[in-house]
Amino acid sequence: MKDLQALREQLSRLDVELLEMVARRQAIVAEIGRVKSSAGRGTRDYAREKEVLELARRTARRVGLDEDVGEEMFRLLIRASLAAQELDKVTSQGVGSGKRALVIGGSGQMGQWFVRFLDAQGYSVEICDPQPARSTHVRFPSLAESPLTHDLIVVAAPIHQTVDVLEQLAERQPSGTVFDISSLKGPLAGALQKLRAAGCHVTSIHPMFGPDTELLSGRNVVFVDLGDPQATAVVQELFASTMVEQVNMSLDGHDRAMAYVLGLSHAVNIAFFNALSQSGEQVEALATLSSSTFDAQMDVASRVAEENPYLYFEIQSLNAHSPRALVTLLNAVTQVAGRVLDGDEQGFVDLMAQGKAFLARRPEDRP
Repeated sequence: MKDLQALREQLSRLDVELLEMVARRQAIVAEIGRVKSSAGRGTRDYAREKEVLELARRTARRVGLDEDVGEEMFRLLIRASLAAQELDKVTSQGVGSGKRALVIGGSGQMGQWFVRFLDAQGYSVEICDPQPARSTHVRFPSLAESPLTHDLIVVAAPIHQTVDVLEQLAERQPSGTVFDISSLKGPLAGALQKLRAAGCHVTSIHPMFGPDTELLSGRNVVFVDLGDPQATAVVQELFASTMVEQVNMSLDGHDRAMAYVLGLSHAVNIAFFNALSQSGEQVEALATLSSSTFDAQMDVASRVAEENPYLYFEIQSLNAHSPRALVTLLNAVTQVAGRVLDGDEQGFVDLMAQGKAFLARRPEDRP
C-alpha cells in the first residue's frame, strides 16, 4: 500500500504542472490575440470555441472523465483567454493616449471599474470622491476642488447624487464629454437637459453588468443619445475594442424596460427570500431537502440579498414605470395562487404553457 503523504506529494506536483500548462496555454492565447488584432479580426470565434469544447468532451470520454466536467474546465479556460485578449486589445488600441479623464464617484465599485477601464485605454485618470480610493490616482474630495479640464468626465454616483452632480456641471460648463452610468434615466432627465442647454457635450449610458465583470463578451451597454451624437460616438468608441453589445434606446424606453429587467427581477427575488424567512422554516433544514430548481433560485436570491439595498430601493421607487411592473407581479402571483386554491388544474397548466411559449421566443444565443 502506497504511503498517503507520498501520494499527496505526487498530486501536488501534478497540480503545479497543470497550472504551468495553463500558463503556457495563456501565453499562446495572447499571441493568437495579437495575430487576430493585427489582421483586423474579432476577438471571439464561436466556431473555434465549439471545436475546443467538442475536443474537451471527446478527450474526457476517452480518458474516463465526466464529459461535463471536461467541458466546464475548458469553458473556464476560454473565458480566461477571452478576458486576456480583450484587455490586451483595449490596451493596444490606446484611444485615451494623451487624454485626461475624471471619474466622479471613482471610489465606489462601478467608479473603480471605470477607473481601471480608462486606465487600460491610456487615459490619465483622476477621481472626484469624498471617500478615499483603493488606488493611487489623484483624488479631489469635492467637485468644487476639481478643475474640470478633462477630456472625459464619468459620473458614477448614486442616482439621487447624480442629479446634483449634473446640475453643478451645467453651471461650470466643462468642455470635455460628460456621461453618467445610472441605472435609471428618468430622474436625471431635467439635469441632463440643463447640461445640454449649457452647451456641454453630454450623453448617457447604462452598463448592464456589475463591478466584478472582467470579460464583456455577452454583456450589454445601453446608450441613450440626448441629441448630441458626437458625444455618444466618443463614449461608444471606448467600448469599440471590447466584445460588449452596444444597445441604443430612448430615455423613456430605457426606464420602461428596466422596470422589468431590473425592477421585476429584483422584486421576485426579494419576495422569494422574504417568503422563506417568514415561513417559519429553518434555512438549514430547507438546504438538506433542496432541489435543483430551489438551489438555482436560492443562488440568485442570495446574490440579490448581498446587493446595496439603498440602490435597489432607488431602482424601484424612482422609476415611473415600476408600479405597472409590480402590479403585474402581484396579479401573476394571485393567478397562480387562485388556480391552486381553486383546484383548477387546467388553468394552472395553461399558465405554465403561456409562460413556456413566451420564454421560447428568447434568442438562442442569449444566456
